[in-house]
Formats: sequence, C-alpha cells, structure tokens
Amino acid sequence: MTPILTVENLIKTYPAFRLGPISFRVEAGSIMGFIGRNGAGKTTTLKSILNIAHPDSGSIRYFGQELPGNERAIKQRVGFAGGAVDYYPRKKIADIMAVTRNFYDNWDDVAYRKYMDIFSIDPQKTPRELSEGMKVKLNLAIALSHRAELLILDEPTSGLDPVSREELLEIFAALKERGVAILFSTHITSDLDKCADTITYIKKGELIASDTMESFLSGHRMRGEGGNLEEIMLRYEKEDYREKFAE
Repeated sequence: MTPILTVENLIKTYPAFRLGPISFRVEAGSIMGFIGRNGAGKTTTLKSILNIAHPDSGSIRYFGQELPGNERAIKQRVGFAGGAVDYYPRKKIADIMAVTRNFYDNWDDVAYRKYMDIFSIDPQKTPRELSEGMKVKLNLAIALSHRAELLILDEPTSGLDPVSREELLEIFAALKERGVAILFSTHITSDLDKCADTITYIKKGELIASDTMESFLSGHRMRGEGGNLEEIMLRYEKEDYREKFAE
C-alpha cells in the first residue's frame, strides 16, 4: 500500500541552522510521534513538508503524488494545526469560519459543529478571548472539519490541561480506527507512550531514528539501555553542565 506521506532526504538550511537530511514515511491509519527538544527542527520539518517553508532539496510525496504541481489537491486532503491561531484576534470565530470553510471542497459543517461542541468553544467569542489551550483546540477543530486523511499537528497538546490532553488522545485513537493518519510533534513523550505506532526523532537538525515504537524501545533494551521514551531521550539530550561550568 502506498504511504500517505513519504519524505526523502529533506534538507533546509538557514544561516545558523541546518535541517537534514530527514527521511520518514507515514502509513494510513497510523500515528507517528515526531520528537526532539526545542530548537531541534521539528517545526521547520513540518513547515517544509507543507511548503510553508521552502526546502532546499528532497522529495515530498502525499498519496503517491509529488507535492510540487499537486499542492492544492493534496492540501484538500491534509489538515494542519499549529500551536497558535493566526486569525483576526477581534473577529468572532463564527465570522472567521464563514470565510475559512470556503477554502475546502470537503468542508463538513456537521463535523465542525461536533468538534466545536466537544472542545466547548463558543463561536461567538473572538480568538483573543481564548486561552492558549482553547486556541489549540480551535485549530484542531478546523483541521478535523474537512475530512482530512492526514493530520499534521505541531505541538497539539501544548497548553492543554491533563484532562483535555486525554480527551485529545482519545480523539486520535478514534480517527486512527477510521483510517486517518496522524503526524504530530510534541515534547510531552508520555502522550506518545499512549498512542504512537511509530517515532521519528531528530536532534540538532539531524535524524536520530525513524522506526516503530516497539523497535525503537526494544533496540535500546537489547543494548542494556532500557526505559521509556522520556528516559531514552534524556540520555541522548542531557548535557553535563557541571562539567562545563567547571572548565
């Protein structure tokens, strides 16, 4: 079966940062956790595969189609939600959505109202009246409202209280059962322990691993480096500042 998303040798270079080469694939009906500490390049990767940031090189294919030349059709089938809402802060959400729905051929008003109700978002409020957690929920409601086959989410659980995070993970599980693929970056590794099938891990712009969750964890156990995802990341990332300050 053709993967929903295939990324091969993605490279994006800035004056002070280089991402890549990054390669991974996302299958239908799977959840991939995209991990790495702040500044590792997670957001740059997600923006690059959506052509929000223009990659220097590499191949990006959705549903077997190259992104260049097919971007509009592909983005009709993909939902994206970042960690903030970049809409007019003083406009009512209802008015913003009246415009937003026109960008999607498959916009589903029933689904939109359903998720707004699930997330307890008042459409008569303005974005500036929402907490950071509620802004994340609004972005996610929009992403879920046009029958997307792939959700690309940048820190979707950031700013949410524990109960709301659990609710969101339950939604992810339900969407996975319907065949929707989900790629989401997060620094809350305990969320991935509960829902992720695969892991892609980058450090300082470089790919450390892209594998199934079980293979990633068992590979460390076989080397005598057991632990959960958070403990493994700490071993990779932790720097000895005591030694540095002693120099």
